[in-house]
Amino acid sequence: MSLILVTGASSGLGLETVNALADAGHDVVLHARNPERLSRQDVHERVEHVLFGDLGSLDETVHLAKQANDLGSFDAVIHNAGVLRGPEVLAVNVVAPYVLTVLMTPPKRAIFLSSSMHLSGSADPTAMDFSRTPRHGRAYEDSKLYLTALAMAFFTRYPQMMAHAVDPGWVPTRMGGAGAPDSLVVGRRTQEWLATAAAETIEPRSGSYWYHRQVQRAHKAAADSAFQGILLEKLESHTGLAPT
Repeated sequence: MSLILVTGASSGLGLETVNALADAGHDVVLHARNPERLSRQDVHERVEHVLFGDLGSLDETVHLAKQANDLGSFDAVIHNAGVLRGPEVLAVNVVAPYVLTVLMTPPKRAIFLSSSMHLSGSADPTAMDFSRTPRHGRAYEDSKLYLTALAMAFFTRYPQMMAHAVDPGWVPTRMGGAGAPDSLVVGRRTQEWLATAAAETIEPRSGSYWYHRQVQRAHKAAADSAFQGILLEKLESHTGLAPT
């Protein structure tokens, strides 16, 4: 069985993923922003550990990486945490997955939850600024483009790690809203499969963008090595942390 960290798993898609992985017998570490975020307190009985940390804070994200490393080397990390709007969009959706990947002992697999909305993100590198609060209405779309590019960049930077981006669909969560048309069950299956399936059954092995276990065409900038390089440089400059 696998040791798997799921971020942003206090409710919604993250909690569904945690429960499914635990039901399958995996050792799951659940991350939540704080204890008050846990919608079900009995989840402590279903997981190996619960870790807390605000991914909107660089210091707390760094501390979360240390807590995770203290538990050992993970078989998979599912970067599920995300926010739709507000000043923490870039911090939670992009900076935190970058910091955790750079500071944690490299897991065997890393899955980054993207969105079809990344296709509307801006590939203008001059607009990529992690030091300022996003003020325009498409920050979420930009963040998911950056995150998809980050997954593909890590595929190159960490060849021993299987890294993928996943669009779970528009699911009925706190972020998606009660009227979202897609299924939470279907929405969690691809990341579970990528985290736990036999490596030889996953093709391509790494560096792809998935929707419902099918490889999809991502924004062309996501696979552009020049765009990836700028993204990594800006994240390193913003955080003071570099990939090893």
